[in-house]
Amino acid sequence: MVPDLITNDAMGRNGKNLSPELEWWRDPGPLTKSYALTAWDADAPARGGWWHWVLFDIPPQTHRITEGQSAGTSGTTSFNSTGYGGPCPPPGRVHHYRFTVYALNVAHIGADFHTTGPELLAKMDGHVLVKGVTVGLYKR
Repeated sequence: MVPDLITNDAMGRNGKNLSPELEWWRDPGPLTKSYALTAWDADAPARGGWWHWVLFDIPPQTHRITEGQSAGTSGTTSFNSTGYGGPCPPPGRVHHYRFTVYALNVAHIGADFHTTGPELLAKMDGHVLVKGVTVGLYKR
């Protein structure tokens, strides 16, 4: 879904802040009514992690998001904004960015642009059919 090592500074907040290209299941099956997608940095010291992307209500026919694009509805990231917020770790160690796509059994999860990553996870409880995870690495 994403490169093993994110070396493209365009994806970082100090660059062009472009979201990476992501691709997932082409045939989600008849029970999938929508997708959600999150990007989370567990290595961020503040708040026990950092939400870089919160997307939901992605149509079930979507199986790819190209670089710099989005899909569905954006929730609120840890940057207190909507949309993709790229890597911006302090200089030093590598950070692990966990991109997770969730196939859901509902078309609308009942969230809006104020919804944060933890709130989305709570709303999805009991609605996740399957999820896929990939980790990108970034270091400054």
